[in-house]
Amino acid sequence: MLMSPQNLPERINAVLGQVRQAVATAGRSAQSVTVLAIGKAQPPQTLADAARCGLSHFGESYLQEALGKQAALRELPLTWHFVGRVQANKTRVIAEQFAWVHTVERLKIAERLAAQRPFHAPPLNICLQVNLAAEATKGGVAVAELPALAAAVAQLPRLQLRGLMCIPPEEAEPGRQRAWFAQLRVLRDELNAGGLSLDTLSMGMSADFEAAIMEGSTIVRLGTALFGARP
Repeated sequence: MLMSPQNLPERINAVLGQVRQAVATAGRSAQSVTVLAIGKAQPPQTLADAARCGLSHFGESYLQEALGKQAALRELPLTWHFVGRVQANKTRVIAEQFAWVHTVERLKIAERLAAQRPFHAPPLNICLQVNLAAEATKGGVAVAELPALAAAVAQLPRLQLRGLMCIPPEEAEPGRQRAWFAQLRVLRDELNAGGLSLDTLSMGMSADFEAAIMEGSTIVRLGTALFGARP
């Protein structure tokens, strides 16, 4: 159901408290994790209400839906992240309208984003999506192909390769959740040892963000935890 204006602040504050607790348990600074509110299927007013609760980073999966929200909320100082699968015929608008893209998995897509990022805009922040378990139903570059893709994307103009993103298999047990996230952290560290300077791990969603924070996540992507079930 949709959150009512009355209980949305209470829910958001509770989730932010869980994030702070997980960060403290991990021995990390409070500023080391960004909560990315995933507003898929939520109306603009709900996002505006969430912004009044202190959230400023919002993620969208569907381009047309996102553009409508951006237009409706253009007076608010929000940072927009694209977290859906990037289609080649939509790269220009994504390059123009977003500050972050979390789901780059092919060099062709990165090249198009680089060529179409406006010259007057700051570099587009990029995360490479990694398919850790080689699941056919999920996007992402194969682990074996990640180093070559990362090296190529890091050289592209008007892009800033920030880090890695994953959507691991669903696991109920926190230890198994952490094992997947640890894999992504190790991949990030290996790339950095090879000469890159990646500072971002986009990992953890509503059901497993605490495990992700324990393994070094810097961006947790939360939808239902903040807003309840999608309408």
